[in-house]
Amino acid sequence: MTFGRAAVLDGPFQLTVSDVEFSDPGPGEVLVRIVASGLCHTDLGVLAGGIPFPTPGIIGHEGAGVVETVGAGVHTVAASDRVLLSFTSCGSCAACTADHPAYCETWLPRNLLGGLRDAASGGVTRDGEAVASHFFGQSSFGSWALADERSVVKVDAEEAELVALAPLGCGVLTGFGSVWNVLDPGPGDIVAVYGTGAVGLSAVIAAALRSPAQLIAVDLVDARLDLARELGATATINAATEDVAARLAELTGGRGVSHSFDTTGNPQVARGALDAASVRGTVLVCGAPPPGTEIAVDIQGILTGKVLRGVTMGDTDPQQLIPELVALHREGRLPLDRLERRYALDDIAQAAEDMHTGATVKPVIVY
Repeated sequence: MTFGRAAVLDGPFQLTVSDVEFSDPGPGEVLVRIVASGLCHTDLGVLAGGIPFPTPGIIGHEGAGVVETVGAGVHTVAASDRVLLSFTSCGSCAACTADHPAYCETWLPRNLLGGLRDAASGGVTRDGEAVASHFFGQSSFGSWALADERSVVKVDAEEAELVALAPLGCGVLTGFGSVWNVLDPGPGDIVAVYGTGAVGLSAVIAAALRSPAQLIAVDLVDARLDLARELGATATINAATEDVAARLAELTGGRGVSHSFDTTGNPQVARGALDAASVRGTVLVCGAPPPGTEIAVDIQGILTGKVLRGVTMGDTDPQQLIPELVALHREGRLPLDRLERRYALDDIAQAAEDMHTGATVKPVIVY
């Protein structure tokens, strides 16, 4: 057993920082000493009870740390390696073998809903009671994590750098990858990003690196829109005080937006983006609204070749994109520090509240 501390989910809005025990890693698993973990809106969804996860349990899915030891059959990392943690996947289905692990056939049970585990897997206990500990194949809100090998990405980074890099595992990966891999804008395109949280601002950074003709950020908070401009947006729209449709028409000369990314999970926002899309324009949506949430679509309105498309985790392979993001950060082209605020593990409830209210874009829990 390895002893440590973790923020244990005991019920909706109940995180209890507790002493816990981590067993040795089982086959295909890696015991990681966690240096830091980003806090993501998906974590907030679990905290609020909107996303089911067993209790008591440990969530967190943007871990960063150092490998302590590995289980049988692990070949991609070894003790002392610096690693970032992301989502897990089976590695053998059609999507995984085609380099689209975000669409793994078993993605949902492996990453949410308690996580699929082998009978020989390691585990976490609190006072002898089993604690669910396989959220996104990692459960990183603790001083240690028993992670799937496929959740672990080796990176060329010093331990001190890992704190800033932790959010690459989900929020930044999703926003950046959705633009980089799916929308793929070029110099003549008009890009609009709806929502300027961590995912949206990461998308703004990615889009700015492609130098589109226009890059428009839409949100309700002026401070975040100001940050979007600093990160590369050429125009901003405050949806609380401005007519978004009218402003988009003005900015685009009535042509519409060629590449839209809606990070809000709000069906009305997605419908507005679709209405504002250009001929053959694409609207990409992410987020996790409740099951059954629907987007109203005017069929006549999409006959001009408009595309409404969903995306998970930026359609990325973390093993490929995360090292690229680390390099961009090191070059100063991915300024993660502009998004982050650091908290101690004992202050994780405050971190969650600050993210919920918008006081902090991306909380990072430091161990």
